[in-house]
Amino acid sequence: MTTPTTTPRPAAADPAGPGRTRRTLALARAEVRLFLRNRTAVVNSVVLPLVLVAAVPALGMGEATIAVGPQLMVTAIGVTLIFLTYYNLLTTYVARREELVLQRMRTGELTETEVVLGVAAPTMLVTAGQLLLVAAGIAVLGEWSAPVDVVLPVVAVVGGAALMLALAAASTAFTRTAESAQITALPLLVVSTGLCGLVVPLSDLPEQLAAVARFLPLTPVVELAQLGLGGLTWDGESVDLAGAWSTAVLPLAVLAGWLVVGTLLARRGFRWAPRR
Repeated sequence: MTTPTTTPRPAAADPAGPGRTRRTLALARAEVRLFLRNRTAVVNSVVLPLVLVAAVPALGMGEATIAVGPQLMVTAIGVTLIFLTYYNLLTTYVARREELVLQRMRTGELTETEVVLGVAAPTMLVTAGQLLLVAAGIAVLGEWSAPVDVVLPVVAVVGGAALMLALAAASTAFTRTAESAQITALPLLVVSTGLCGLVVPLSDLPEQLAAVARFLPLTPVVELAQLGLGGLTWDGESVDLAGAWSTAVLPLAVLAGWLVVGTLLARRGFRWAPRR
């Protein structure tokens, strides 16, 4: 990540091991307390993604050949990661930067990684809670069905959350204020969501557009979740466990590639202090 012209941060006494974990957890606890005190942020984080998740099946959109339970879960993963994880992290990082909080943290014992992860903790916890809540609701409604594979959806959620963190950190480079995040985040929110297969199946898109859409950031996450939970490929073909893993090679590679690109962009573009 870029180094601002500020007082150098003194080296931590124990940059690795239990000391790093304790510092990160302490910062995470403090961030969670601050988050819970902000009722507006809590309501927006909890209610909005659930409304968006419910809207896709209610409007009759999405992949019709997949069962209701898996469809809701796939939708929850995609919507929550982009509208909650990415957007919340972007606004949080920018707000902390403009308040000079990041700069003060960085000049103390905390390492850069500890600061980034600690600040992200509340959003990651809400993300996990949202997905568990949707899964519980599906089970209560009697729509839960055994997934074709358990590993692929877990990879989709964990890898997707890490990617959203990296992209949010990278997006701080061109986001001056927390309010302007509504504009700077719009391209990723609209394009990725519209072309990832949640609203319109990729098989219904023109062939060339579908080919491009498969390489967008959110698409491999949706593909992996859909393969694991419903055994459905991007073009609507039903597959078994072996077929799911053979089809998952491309989305796994695309997700890994985006993680590398997102991490590099975050390291180069993340800003610790406001522009003067």
